[in-house]
Amino acid sequence: MAGPGPGLGPGLSEREQAGCRALLELLSTEELVALTDTVTGRMVHPESRQEAIHAILLYSQNVEELLRRRKVYREIIFKYLAAQGIPAPPSLEKHLLIDRVRQFWSGKLSAPASESGHTKARAEGHGEGGKSPQDDIGGLGGQFCRWYFELLNSQHPLGVKSEETWGPQHFWEDAKMKFCYNTLEKNVEQYVGADMVSLRLLSLVKEECLLFNPNLHGNGLKFAMSPHGLVLVAVAGTVHRDNACLGIFEQIFGLISCPVRNNTWKIKVVDLRIVGRNAMEPGVQMERPSIKYEPNQLREFYDGKELTVLEPRNF
Repeated sequence: MAGPGPGLGPGLSEREQAGCRALLELLSTEELVALTDTVTGRMVHPESRQEAIHAILLYSQNVEELLRRRKVYREIIFKYLAAQGIPAPPSLEKHLLIDRVRQFWSGKLSAPASESGHTKARAEGHGEGGKSPQDDIGGLGGQFCRWYFELLNSQHPLGVKSEETWGPQHFWEDAKMKFCYNTLEKNVEQYVGADMVSLRLLSLVKEECLLFNPNLHGNGLKFAMSPHGLVLVAVAGTVHRDNACLGIFEQIFGLISCPVRNNTWKIKVVDLRIVGRNAMEPGVQMERPSIKYEPNQLREFYDGKELTVLEPRNF
């Protein structure tokens, strides 16, 4: 196809064109050709993916028109936002995802700043520049949670694949996990060893198709350090499958610095609790998930050997 030179659709700014191009790259070649047919009325016959994307952009009147096309699936928009680091609940409807994309492209919405990888703690400012050790722990906690949930959710069949690999390498060999879930009745599972812990967490997302949406703001994230040097990170959030919010979760991690690699941390202990909507008391409204415990209470959960199982409670 002999296409025109680099141009824009009548209503697309340069920023919108770049964003649409990145989003369209998530479509398969077959889907791009079908979308080209729709947008151009079968008047253009692309010979490559790039020609298809160029034609779609050229003949689209505006962002709204393009993103609302049936062939631009809701899942594709969600994947694009996730790839850009823009948080969005998996249950969000398509028109709300489109609004979030438009805000991002207009500069009204930006991705939270974070360093790639959970293992990179802030080497600078450790106790310097007015920062306390608690500030550094908080920075580590936020970085870790962004890394952990992005990597774990990427294992979902519809997740945006991460450059990193999920596996036991992120856990200490003697890592321990206690998993308590309360749907119609209380269930408790326990696992020991990096392989077993990493595989059980993986199965929640890959096999049971759950997605975890952490609340990393306000009381949704808390942290503390035990006398033994274990950094405790507690986070709350919602659990989703497809378009449904199944309930809420609390997860507490125990992180220990790796002596072999500077500024790296691995997971020593995990305490995960999920409470389903149907297990909540009748009439109780589901609030924004938050951690009710104070730092001194978090420290008490660890006695130097294992994390205490928390009793189920109303969130």
